[in-house]
Parts: sequence; structure tokens; C-alpha cells
Amino acid sequence: MASSCAAFCVSHALAHWKARKALCSVRRPMSIKALSASVDYSTVSVADKPASSSRSNNWLWKFKDNDINIHYEKHESESPDASKDILMVPTISDVSTVEEWRLVAKDIVEQVGKVNWHATIVDWPGLGYSDRLKMDYDADVMEKFLVDFINAPDSPLSHSANDLVVFGGGHAATIVARAAKKGLVKPRAIAAVAPTWAGPLPIVFGRDSNMETRYGLLRGTLRAPALGWMVYNALVSNEKAIQSQYKSHVYANPDNVTPEIVDSRYGLTKRPGARYVPAAFLTGLLDPVKSREEFLELFASLEGKMPVLVMSTEGSPRRSKAEMEALRGAKGVAKFVEVPGALLPQEEYPSIVAEELYRFLQEIFES
Repeated sequence: MASSCAAFCVSHALAHWKARKALCSVRRPMSIKALSASVDYSTVSVADKPASSSRSNNWLWKFKDNDINIHYEKHESESPDASKDILMVPTISDVSTVEEWRLVAKDIVEQVGKVNWHATIVDWPGLGYSDRLKMDYDADVMEKFLVDFINAPDSPLSHSANDLVVFGGGHAATIVARAAKKGLVKPRAIAAVAPTWAGPLPIVFGRDSNMETRYGLLRGTLRAPALGWMVYNALVSNEKAIQSQYKSHVYANPDNVTPEIVDSRYGLTKRPGARYVPAAFLTGLLDPVKSREEFLELFASLEGKMPVLVMSTEGSPRRSKAEMEALRGAKGVAKFVEVPGALLPQEEYPSIVAEELYRFLQEIFES
């Protein structure tokens, strides 16, 4: 029984990867668009930019009976002027990491303008370089973490919780919007970069009761002590699978997928407990909403409360792209832009993404 269940789960998951790859085969000509007027983005020479520094640290998140070490990075300019804070949250994926945002953070904190920016990048619990405990991860757990990281008295951001800008990629953007709708966090502004809400399997195969049962079987298999590692190694934790993911739908240009990136992500998949969050993400447990209507309603609920930038990407997979495009002109979206890239534009095209994000900050805080 166990072996037949495992065989089914593996074959179903392999079908999923093939389906995702097929969805990415159609590309449109690249265009970069902005629907609202913007202030001038002045070019500053490298010599004129202030030096910046970065450092890594851990924050202890106390969740239920668990003490979880959360990895985060601080990126700061060496300017003595008063500063404002940005929280950058990585896209939730099999290989999510603070590395996705590093070049964007460096670019923004080194800009010379009326506001001096500092950036904090944080790894999700169970991902990146944070602890990976065996827990029942779902969207509520991830939202609770984000709220605590921003609001807890001992948080690295406690001094700026109500004067914070949040940049989130993929599911992270939608989780931020969900927490803001509930009033659990009150950022000054939100930037949703390639926002998503449906996990890899649900966006391809749907969420009817039959499929939910199958997702549960796959999730249980991935979490099993020995069999789970076998299935995880076959589907995720190998260089070929990671390279295939990045070339088919994570990056828009396969030539940008370097051996260094693959090696880095492969190393993340070998960390103890690495399979628990991917098991939840793959099967839709981390989805913050269940439909496009709920997705749009989240952003509509932020109308008049805070400016929201949505950054769509030219090369996203067809179904993910459709969800991003649904936000074009939607209520609650102050600005919509399109940039090159697929599901990880902040890593593949960091200078372009940083320019759009910094322009958004200028429009809000320097106009």
C-alpha cells in the first residue's frame, strides 16, 4: 500500500513538473510599461554613491512550543542621515533565500536622495538559512511569522513597525497584503513583485476534492522519514531538477541560470528539514487565498490605506501571468508596471527591479 501510494505521488508530481514546463513555452515580445507618471530617476555616478555595509544575524521566533532561529540580513548605507526601513521578503519556493534580494537591497541603500534607506531581508521559517523544524506549515503560520517579525518588541524592526515599506515576491506579497487587510501589520507602502497566490500543483491541476486528496497523499509522502527524502531528492533536491525549474519558469532567460546559482540552491535543499515547507508549498497549503476573486479583494481592501505597487513580469508562466494581469488597473493598486523576468525578477534583473522600486519610493516620500 505504501509503495503504491508513493508511486502514485511520484508520478503525479512528475506530471506536474512537465505541465509547468509546458506552460512556460509561450513568450511574448518584451515590453516595459508603467501606467502612472513618475518622478525623474536621476543617475548617480558610482563615485557619488555612499558606501554600504551588510551583516547577517538571527532572531529567535517563539511559536507555540518552538524556538526557531530566523536568519535575516541588514543592508545599510554609511550615511549619517536619518533613515527609513524597507523589509524585503523572498518569494516562497522550494529554494527560497535572502540571496534573491541582495543586489536590489544594495542598489537602493546606495541611492542618493532625500530619504536614506535601510533594508532588511528575512528568510521564512523552514526556508533559506532559517531553522527548518518539522511543523504543520500553512499560510496562517507564515502570516503569523511575518506579523511577529514586524511587530514583536524584540524584533529587528520594532522601531519602525508603523513606518515600514514592505517588498514581497510571489506568495510573500499576497501574505503581506492579507496581514495588512486584517490590520495586523500597517506598512506605509507595499510593493508586490511578481505576486502569486496558488501553489505549483493547484495552479496547474485545480483544487477539487479529488485533487485535494491526492495533494494530501503527496504531502504525507514528502514528510515521511525515509521515503520522503527519496521522493524529495528525486523531485527537488538534485541539480538537474533545480536547473530545469530555473530555466523553464523561474528565470525568463535560460542563459542567466549559472552553475553558481544552481549550486547555491542545491545546497539549500540539503539542509536538515529542507523538505517540510516545500511539501506544503507544492500542494497548496501555503496559498493565502483560494481564488482570483479573493486575490483581487485583498488588494481592493487596501484602497486608501497605503500605496501599492504591483510589478508584473513579461516572461511569467501563462497562468501565473494571468493572475498578475488581473491586478492591472484593479482597485487598491496605485501603480502597475511590467519588467523583464519570470517568477524571480528581483534576482534575474536586479538593476531594473531596483530602479522601479526606488522610483516608487521617490513618488511616495520625495514628491
